[in-house]
Amino acid sequence: MAKVSKRLRELQAKVEDRAYTPLEAVQLLKETATAKFPESAEAHIRLGIDPKYTDQQLRTTVALPKGTGQSIRVAVIARGEKVTEATNSGADIAGSEELIDEIQKGMMDFDLLIATPDMMPQVAKLGKLLGPRGLMPSPKGGTVTFDLGQAISEFKAGKLEFRADRTGIVHVLFGKATFSAEDLLVNLKALQETIDRNRPSGAKGRYWRSVYISATMGPSIQVDISGLRDLKLGEAA
Repeated sequence: MAKVSKRLRELQAKVEDRAYTPLEAVQLLKETATAKFPESAEAHIRLGIDPKYTDQQLRTTVALPKGTGQSIRVAVIARGEKVTEATNSGADIAGSEELIDEIQKGMMDFDLLIATPDMMPQVAKLGKLLGPRGLMPSPKGGTVTFDLGQAISEFKAGKLEFRADRTGIVHVLFGKATFSAEDLLVNLKALQETIDRNRPSGAKGRYWRSVYISATMGPSIQVDISGLRDLKLGEAA
């Protein structure tokens, strides 16, 4: 059994066994982010879906208005002039078949992979490598496109791809614990609206089951679901 550190025990003692208003929750997240490195703000959302059914799967993107607080390394697999376009648009790595070969040999020096549609038949051979890491390009995720300039700029600015795992839980970061409480709230609200907007057609009954947020090394804090969904930005809770 994993041993809980004294630091975490003390932080857990600050969290009451109740659902906090969204503003209270993000303020408490900031208060409990005491690790010796810049912690991310994470959301863990349990939905009433069973992703083993195709009409209950959730995979989409969210544009966080206040950004992620992270610099991401973008790789692009394209052909001909599109490789140059990707480089000029800010891609950290860009190439064609030679880049596919490098990835096959274990090069994973990127956080996001974008591919043009004409390269997807070749990219498909990377599925076993990229799939488990969540790096496989997909049209739903906005990472299969000919509009490389827009895609690169959006992901660099704070667009994130996320999906529900096999148990129906969404795990996604929504900023840094160093963000102001107001900025974290704006990002969390954008995430909630995106999940509601992309409700799978097969989702029946109660869609939202629970919402917890935490800093990377902090305790889980329950968020009042109704308070989050009813929240109008500019309000204090």
